[in-house]
Amino acid sequence: MSVDLIGFLGVVLVAYAVPGPDFLVVVRSAAEHSSKGRAAALGAQTGLCVHMLAAAVGLSVVAARSPLVYQAVKLLGAAYLVYLGIRAVLAVRRAGRERSTGRGASHTALSRPPAEDVSAGRRWWSGFSQGFLTNVLNPKAALFFLSILPQFVHGDGSATRQIFLLGILDVLIGIVYWFTLVLVAARLRALLDRPRMRHRWELTTGWLFIAIGVAVAAA
Repeated sequence: MSVDLIGFLGVVLVAYAVPGPDFLVVVRSAAEHSSKGRAAALGAQTGLCVHMLAAAVGLSVVAARSPLVYQAVKLLGAAYLVYLGIRAVLAVRRAGRERSTGRGASHTALSRPPAEDVSAGRRWWSGFSQGFLTNVLNPKAALFFLSILPQFVHGDGSATRQIFLLGILDVLIGIVYWFTLVLVAARLRALLDRPRMRHRWELTTGWLFIAIGVAVAAA
């Protein structure tokens, strides 16, 4: 299995290296707080586990062969990304209005409480749920397990068992990758403490969410 394993690792690493919705959610969460970034990463990988289980029991085959099911999942995922983007853009504009009227002068960035004023549990759940929903509503993740992963499964063994093993390896690689990315992205927090930089960052990522969501819906 060494040749298949090497090829699988290569494909997985390339897939993680290409920025997508998960990448944006994790980086944006990490820029707010390291724990939220790690929670978003775990949420994304939990969503990946759902796709892995679905592929192992054959549900992904049903979804892939049913255009209606595929379109429904795709549109739900696109709508969620657009929702995240609109919420971010509206928060930026609301904060701008508050600063211009003097009501937001006590805020160093957007009109949101400082990281230390947000409960750890609420922050963690916010990051986890965003990461999970973004991934589990991404039909491309399901198709990865359906079309790419089976190419590395031997015909002389249990396909279900091999899918589980390769899927678990994929999830573990992703956790290492995302946690490393969180460490890097968390360093942006010092830069984003500047109100103008925070404004630009939130506005840019908000519009990126919207653009990705529209692109997913139109694909």
